[in-house]
Amino acid sequence: MIDLPLVARGKVREVYDAGADRLLLVASDRISAYDHVLPTPIPDKGRVLTALSVWWFEQLVPVLDRFGATHHLLSADDAVPAEVAGRAMLVRRLSMLPVECVARGYLSGSGTAEYQRTGSIRDVPLPAGLVEGSQLPEPVFTPSTKAEVGEHDEAIDFATVVSLVGPARAEELRQLTLALYRRGAEIALEAGIVLADTKFEFGLSGEGRLTLGDEVLTPDSSRFWPAITWSPGAAQPSYDKQFVRDWLTSSGWDRVSPPPELPDDVVAATRERYVTAYEKLTGRSFA
Repeated sequence: MIDLPLVARGKVREVYDAGADRLLLVASDRISAYDHVLPTPIPDKGRVLTALSVWWFEQLVPVLDRFGATHHLLSADDAVPAEVAGRAMLVRRLSMLPVECVARGYLSGSGTAEYQRTGSIRDVPLPAGLVEGSQLPEPVFTPSTKAEVGEHDEAIDFATVVSLVGPARAEELRQLTLALYRRGAEIALEAGIVLADTKFEFGLSGEGRLTLGDEVLTPDSSRFWPAITWSPGAAQPSYDKQFVRDWLTSSGWDRVSPPPELPDDVVAATRERYVTAYEKLTGRSFA
């Protein structure tokens, strides 16, 4: 037990009041898919999410600086309670903005389905002839709402972002999201990974400074594909939770009833993908 007031419990994380405008974010081993938290945890997942987020926050500082922005991480070491060491971050308390800032550099998942229906993703028209796994001419900003646990994120267009946060802030979010994605994609490709898409969350600090929050560029929030096997025209092998989504789809689960337990081999294979993503991106061994 952590001797701090619990502020919120999300699909994967618990958030605690750490005083003095600080929060403690604790990443569990829970995994979610299709808006459900699955009953089977993935060992070490919380540690991977935390360690990878900490690493990415460091890499992205130059991009944030260019926009006069910052990130919320204060510490993942000494200031973290011993009982959650390795899977918790001490962060700034933010007023979170009501938008999931999604960047896509490749066509995949729901983006493919929308493109096949409309020739666009949100309000961004795309050229004809793209297929699952195609690289887009330029990365695109495809935001969504931020849903509560058990609810579904809803796709929104840029005009809706403007209505939620105002025109200047909306444009700032779009430009910063795309800049962070481009830098993340460059770093990932150097490590042999295609960053197909990802999502960011932003808030405002007590001083009103735009701040990157939550987790960043993890296998929970991103699609990571092995660059060596990338080939447009089909679903791609991945180092993320798409493996779990695919198993759930093949199991016949209706996405409405309580989700099934994951078999041991699926759990082990999912853990391996998360650890591989961490090791390839950072060049460090996961212990």
